[in-house]
Amino acid sequence: MNYKLEIIGFNIESCIAAQEAGANRIELCASPGEGGTTPSYAFIKEAREKLDIDLYVMIRPGGGDFLYSDDDFEIMKNDVAICKQLGCDGIVTGILTADGKVDKKRCKELIELAYPLEATFHRAFDRVADPFEALEDIIELGFERILTSGLKPKAIDALELLSQLIKQSDDRIIIMPGSGVTAGNIITIAENTGAKELHSSASFVKQSEMLFQNKEMNESLNDICVNKEAVKKMAQLLEDYNLKLKK
Repeated sequence: MNYKLEIIGFNIESCIAAQEAGANRIELCASPGEGGTTPSYAFIKEAREKLDIDLYVMIRPGGGDFLYSDDDFEIMKNDVAICKQLGCDGIVTGILTADGKVDKKRCKELIELAYPLEATFHRAFDRVADPFEALEDIIELGFERILTSGLKPKAIDALELLSQLIKQSDDRIIIMPGSGVTAGNIITIAENTGAKELHSSASFVKQSEMLFQNKEMNESLNDICVNKEAVKKMAQLLEDYNLKLKK
């Protein structure tokens, strides 16, 4: 029983720190303020060159909901092709219909285009009308895992639903709790849900190093970065928990 820890990388510094701290996989994203969007070509390329661990890239053309125009969808397909070209291990995506169901037609296109890359269905899942129906649809489509906070803002507040989803999945797909996962609750979430993979931003706000800032602009120049020690602690906790279960 090997537990895995996925960490969000919003910049190359964070990706490298997470790898050094023991993360098993990076979810590569841009735009933390929008919940994660597709990173640039150059960022994906640099991350692939610098990382030995698995690299999954967010395929989401912008913030907001998970309904996409035909033009948006063309962008998503082109971004998937770029991920294949650059040697990524997987994609992270999700498309819904207006009535809160999984858009099976479009998701199937992305899955087929991405092959042989694996695919994670992201937290669009937390906006579905019926999570148990959505789970079956996503399994049928061939996704490898679902990233979810259990339809709550934080995973720690949805332990019962996460547990139910994992039981229903019956090893046909990985349910990976994410959102608000920290060293303080990661084992509680694992113990109470049966999850074997967990997702965290492990983030902190890095203050800008600009010596001069125009106060009239009234905006933050700070950045979201990975806390290397937080990742290291979570990775160690999961390793210790795994050893405990083996005894």
